[in-house]
Amino acid sequence: MYTCGITPYDATHIGHAFTFISYDVLQRRLIDAGHLVKCVRNVTDIDDPLFAKARELGVHYLDLAAGEEARFEADMKALNALSVYSTPRASSAIADIRGFIGMVLDRGFAYQAGESVYFDVSKFDSFGSVSNYDQQTMKRLAAERGGKTEDPHKRNQLDFVLWQPSAADEPSWNTMWGSGRPGWHIECSALALRELGTTIDLHGGGSDLIFPHHECERAQSEAATGELFVRHWMHVAMVLMNGSKMSKSLGNLEFVDRLRKAHDPRAIRLALIANHYRTEWEWNSSAMPSAEKRLASWSSAKSGDGQAGLEAVRHALDDDLNTPAAIATLDAVAVAGQSVVAGASLLGVELDR
Repeated sequence: MYTCGITPYDATHIGHAFTFISYDVLQRRLIDAGHLVKCVRNVTDIDDPLFAKARELGVHYLDLAAGEEARFEADMKALNALSVYSTPRASSAIADIRGFIGMVLDRGFAYQAGESVYFDVSKFDSFGSVSNYDQQTMKRLAAERGGKTEDPHKRNQLDFVLWQPSAADEPSWNTMWGSGRPGWHIECSALALRELGTTIDLHGGGSDLIFPHHECERAQSEAATGELFVRHWMHVAMVLMNGSKMSKSLGNLEFVDRLRKAHDPRAIRLALIANHYRTEWEWNSSAMPSAEKRLASWSSAKSGDGQAGLEAVRHALDDDLNTPAAIATLDAVAVAGQSVVAGASLLGVELDR
């Protein structure tokens, strides 16, 4: 499994946590079913938002990244997320990225223009098959999400950068194409190839990454290797607040580290997984009281050996990771007074503490 991780320039908000806890529940069920799971979650420590925030704060971008990464890890630990196989940083993969770009160029899927290297989407016939968006939608989303569609060096507005010049205060590495830094998309391709091999069983992230990030990632990866990149894509829906997607740019955020100062982290986890990963939902003031009440109900149920409802939870998770159905099962069992320790633990909620 490869899941796109954080760009460490601010604290973990509920939208981030929903994505990573959804993958955590999946990882737990796969392990419970007897599978060996290698989950890689990258850290994007070379990217425009990180550099912009570092400039705003007047700090070195790596110092900012280190502090925010530590805060994220503390949030994940508090939410009882399993350790992942690895958390590689984009900055660790420059040699891999240079080699990767060379492969794409050698196979005729990229070109040099200006001082940059671009992927040529016209050479990749199935570009667009991850998102299934039409050309107009792809161009709109590329423009909204940093794709620089009006770059005069591009042959096509949807072509995307593999290597680009760095600004004066940005990190820079030497290559045969000139000094600079990698594009956003290629960082994940290089890390996935290095950490997990040519083909990944499952790849995911938030649904806002479907295009352009995952579309571009698949195209360049298969262009470089000639093999299938991902067997299964899994995208987690957005969390809304005040009617809009929870995002740093809008400022409509609820942060995990603030919440856990006032609430049991187990209740925060329950508030997240009460929602199905495919469905957008709204964070509001009722979320935590409801989750606290559920945690109290589950904790107070003591009869039996704790296994009641476990098989039903497994069945629900095997049905497209249906966490709301799993929770409803445990609610009913707990109301009947039966302990739900085992089923809750499979969901990552430890009641025996």
